[in-house]
Amino acid sequence: MDPIRESMLRPSRSAKLERRGKLISLFCITLIVVIVLAIFFFVASRGLATFFGNGVNLWDFLTHSVWSPAVKDAAGKPQVGALPMIVGSFGVTFLSAIVATPFAVGAAIFMTEISPKWGTKILQPVIELLVGIPSVVYGFIGLSVIVPLVRQTFGGTGFGILSGTFVLFVMILPTVTSMSVDALKAVPSHYRSASLALGATRWQTIWRVVLRAATPGILTGIVFGMARAFGEALAVQMVIGNASLLPKNLVSPASTLTSVLTSGIGNTVMGSLENNALWSLALLLLLMSLFFNIVIRWIGKKGELK
Repeated sequence: MDPIRESMLRPSRSAKLERRGKLISLFCITLIVVIVLAIFFFVASRGLATFFGNGVNLWDFLTHSVWSPAVKDAAGKPQVGALPMIVGSFGVTFLSAIVATPFAVGAAIFMTEISPKWGTKILQPVIELLVGIPSVVYGFIGLSVIVPLVRQTFGGTGFGILSGTFVLFVMILPTVTSMSVDALKAVPSHYRSASLALGATRWQTIWRVVLRAATPGILTGIVFGMARAFGEALAVQMVIGNASLLPKNLVSPASTLTSVLTSGIGNTVMGSLENNALWSLALLLLLMSLFFNIVIRWIGKKGELK
């Protein structure tokens, strides 16, 4: 073969590097997919063993309020009712999101629309500092400050959903604020200019134009904050009371899925009903994480359509 033609047909160094990069990327993506599927399979196999191996009814597991896997009721069935933990998890998650959203959106509006220069210089470091504080510090502050304050103000022991709500409010506030800031900054400037040119005031422009255009991004930030609140373990465990009882009010001791998991998983034997029941709680947490991710993707797609 002609040497010139052979050199032209031979793959270049850049082509080899590109092919090598594609193979490495494909390997990394495949490895990530395999790891995620393995985690799902492991958690699902352990969690479903409660229902298929130990004979626990799924409806009873979700609706009964007595959590005592080692004790059987009059019918000889194990008392594995996860309703108190489910109510506690959803209670602190939704309440913390409701409390944090106005503060987060207000701070984001202040940073981007009202005083974008010095407001950002002051609030941005504060938000970054809140993100970097470990969960145990939040829990210790909640145990030392929030729990006594709730006890003196509302009565009771101070431990409960209300204390967990205040702790999670501070923890998810940076997440919702940062994503709200990004959503507001993504609104094109000509939206504001057009609104002001039509005679709208500054607040009317923010309320009726900017916020409406940034709604998908803000909702995504709220859902991200809820996902973090739902999966938080240590900080909530320190202030909620860790009582596997259906909460009567916001100031009565309660528990969450994560608090029961972290406190009980080390005290059970692998393969026993007590251990399988905890894995069922972990499976429920995993499914809720998937639900939050699906909601985030749905909100993102709705935002793209607009």
